[in-house]
Order: sequence, then structure tokens, then C-alpha cells
Amino acid sequence: MKKLGLFLVVCFAFATLSVAQNNIVKSLERNVPGQGKVTIRQDARIAALIGTEYVPAGTDDRKVIKSSGYRIQVYAGNNTRESKNEAYSVASRVKERFPELTVYTSFNLPRWLCRAGDFRSIEEADAMMRQLRATGVFKEVSIVKDQINIPL
Repeated sequence: MKKLGLFLVVCFAFATLSVAQNNIVKSLERNVPGQGKVTIRQDARIAALIGTEYVPAGTDDRKVIKSSGYRIQVYAGNNTRESKNEAYSVASRVKERFPELTVYTSFNLPRWLCRAGDFRSIEEADAMMRQLRATGVFKEVSIVKDQINIPL
């Protein structure tokens, strides 16, 4: 019984902390005339940890929620400049053929990755993976578990 009580106290403390952090971030970002404006740019993972919405910089104020889901990995190279160029090249080919897909090109040590889509279920990801393979252009496609963006 003591363990259950302690567990509930810890859960309540974390919930209170996350709400407090959210309020702190919001209160700092407000625009007060005569005092200037504060803009906080933070990694999306921080906002996801405290349960807030995230607005990626340069995305015309589209709000998203970070969640666990699936993406389709279309390219994985090593850490050379050629791999970087190839990752961006594959990304542009995906955008040409599937403009509705969001494409993410990133460097995750030790390789360049190109991933597409934000799928909540593995079935959705599988259907799109089959379409990508059917083009014959993308050879090394696979489904990977990743943190996805869910638009609000």
C-alpha cells in the first residue's frame, strides 16, 4: 500500500512539473509592449517530453504533436558528402512522385538518412512502402519505428 501511495505522489509531481514547465514556456514567449519579445526555439523532443505542442521553425505556424509511429526509410548512406547529396537526391525524387508525403533528410551518426511519411500504424506504412517499391526507383525501402509529427 505504501508503494502505491508513493507511486501516486511521484506521478502527481511529474504531472505538476510538466504543466508548470508548459506555463513557464508560454509565459516567457508572450509579447509585452515596451519590454520586447522573447522567442524560444527548442528541440521538438523537449516539447514532447513536457506534452506541449510544437511549431517547427519556418513551417507557417502549422502545429504538430510528436508521437510514436512509423516512417519509411528510403535511403541510408554513410557519413560522406556523396551520401549527403544522394540522401537529398532521393528526397527530391520521393517528393516528385509522392507530393503528399512529408520527407525527412537527416544525419544520424554515422549515416545520412532519408525517411518519408508520418504513419500512426504499421499497416498504413506498409501500404505506402509497397507503392514506393512498385515505382522501381526506390530499392532499399523499409519501415522504421520513429517519432512522427501529427498535425493538429
